[in-house]
Amino acid sequence: MTVGVVVIGRNEGARLIRCLSSVMGQADFVVYVDSGSSDGSQAAAKELGADVISVDMDLPFTAARARNDGFIHLATKNDEIEYVQFIDGDCALNSDWIALAQKYLDEHPRVAVACGRRRERHPTASIYNRLIDQEWDTPVGEAKSCGGDAMMRVTAFQDVSGFNPELIAGEEPELCVRLRADGWTICRLDAEMTLHDAAISKLSQWWKRNRRAGHAYGEGVAMHGRPPENHGVRETRSALIWGVGIPVTALFGSFLSTWALGLLLAWPAQVIRLGIRDGDFSRAFFLTLGKLPEAQGILGYYFERWRGKRVSLIEYK
Repeated sequence: MTVGVVVIGRNEGARLIRCLSSVMGQADFVVYVDSGSSDGSQAAAKELGADVISVDMDLPFTAARARNDGFIHLATKNDEIEYVQFIDGDCALNSDWIALAQKYLDEHPRVAVACGRRRERHPTASIYNRLIDQEWDTPVGEAKSCGGDAMMRVTAFQDVSGFNPELIAGEEPELCVRLRADGWTICRLDAEMTLHDAAISKLSQWWKRNRRAGHAYGEGVAMHGRPPENHGVRETRSALIWGVGIPVTALFGSFLSTWALGLLLAWPAQVIRLGIRDGDFSRAFFLTLGKLPEAQGILGYYFERWRGKRVSLIEYK
């Protein structure tokens, strides 16, 4: 076969077994990259037939570095691999995805990345799971970026030197920026790809996930924010206006006039606007509230950058 699979994970337990079981029948060569699991993940992966490697935990961990390590191992073991399917250990692959994505890439030689519909396994378990499931539902066709689950053309991936191993978040969109600059395209197919198990049941988990997104926006602007790409500029601007600009202006303006507090009415007005537009007021509420942790992530990135320090991994599980 011309397709290899790279799975990354840490202490995913039953989710990892489900993930590996979903890919073993679709590809002959599967690499599992473990990042310090203590739940027997490595032994379970070996028993299922995957090649198992471990990232060097003495170095700062990133998912990007783990994926790169898996790809290098895959390419070293089999130099005939044309495509690599990346998948996170908390996901399971649809039974016909590999064949479908491979066929599409065979027929479209300038497409570097093929991705499909990623769904939440338990979208009704919590409002946060439902929000994430809606987040995955992106338009079909040519896209600017993909997520952590995607099939990539080996030559394209190598042309841009893979993922940036320094990034703690947003490594997939950043890779896609470089791929598109190199003349490649990214496509989302109208097909089921993976089931993801976010397992978010607490506000604090959701908050951390959005803070991580904000960090990715801020770092994306620092790396590729200039025209024509403007990577992360719109998202960063929106988060800073709603998460910092409006509340801070209202607070300090209130010392001059209590009328300044009226600026805070922009928040419920935004919830109403988005709720009417999408027909979902609970989603509108969390989209608006999410600007606060996003702004926190952006400011945290720039503050640590100013201090000359690296931001540690932001994990919500």
